[in-house]
Amino acid sequence: MRKHLSKTEIKELNQKLNVSYNLNEFFNKKDLVILEDDLIKKDNEIYFFYKNNTPIPSLKLLLKNNFLNKITVDMGAVKFVTNGADIMRPGILKVEDKIKKGDFIVIVDETHSKPLAVGKSLFNSEALRSQTSGKSVENIHYVGDELWNKN
Repeated sequence: MRKHLSKTEIKELNQKLNVSYNLNEFFNKKDLVILEDDLIKKDNEIYFFYKNNTPIPSLKLLLKNNFLNKITVDMGAVKFVTNGADIMRPGILKVEDKIKKGDFIVIVDETHSKPLAVGKSLFNSEALRSQTSGKSVENIHYVGDELWNKN
């Protein structure tokens, strides 16, 4: 299903984005915003995708404008993250302060600080830092996955 969002629907989407990510008026009412299946597109690029009725930013959007808190992983973790593995505590080098359990966050590599994946944090910042092993972040969308390769 492909649908152009009305001004009212864009306003409602902006309200959701403001609540979820503190983004004020992300889309202009005059923007041509398209809902295609569970993808939100602008200028023929995927900006967000829906998971459990929640809009989640695409990596391509975050490459242009990162507004999520981030976790930095070591270079040894990169190949696992970009193959869809969840983020394990031993590979995490840095954790930003404002992360809450359940937040969507971006995972970046230590060398280039480029987004590798979008994940859902399983713990808050303090707990992530004190954790010594185990799964820390659920990998939702990563470089090279089906969504990454869509137009």
